[in-house]
Amino acid sequence: MKKKITIILGHPDSSSYCGSIAKKYEQEAKNSGHEVRMLMLGDLIFDPILHRGYKYIQALEPCLAEAQDAIQWSNHLVLIYPIWWGSMPAILKGFFDRTFLPGFAFKYRKNSQLWDKLLTGRSAHVFTTMDTPPWYFRLVYKMPGHHQIKRTILEFSGVKPVKITSFGPLRYASPDQQEKWLEKVAAFARKA
Repeated sequence: MKKKITIILGHPDSSSYCGSIAKKYEQEAKNSGHEVRMLMLGDLIFDPILHRGYKYIQALEPCLAEAQDAIQWSNHLVLIYPIWWGSMPAILKGFFDRTFLPGFAFKYRKNSQLWDKLLTGRSAHVFTTMDTPPWYFRLVYKMPGHHQIKRTILEFSGVKPVKITSFGPLRYASPDQQEKWLEKVAAFARKA
């Protein structure tokens, strides 16, 4: 089944290894007949700060309105970013703060602690890179960034299932190892 895929590169530098992952996924997904849109957050001009919380919703910059359109259009999201300080880079967190707004990603119910998940019907695959060995991130740090993206952002908004694939430690990875990881990404993109 062909999918509509929106790739979100959450690394501020599109020439990074995360950028290579994004380009590989895009290329292989298109070659497999999927429709793909790419959002390279480092190339977008937007204020990542939600200045007044939900009391007052800031007007979206045109690039963020287009990003919301791409997310609405898609039925599969692919997020690619490095783990920095146990979580995602600030630019990606700011992107979520500004775009996954009430009325877009979720809606609180009146007089209730419950909410409606407005992005239901979409799946996601998250690719992270890290300098920490993934086993150490899992066992010692208890994967705070993975829980954040999966449970408190994507699943909170109705995106399910959410798969996470981590590559690391990147800092010591040989070119051969990096190429093997890219081939793994390609295989996921073909299957999407």
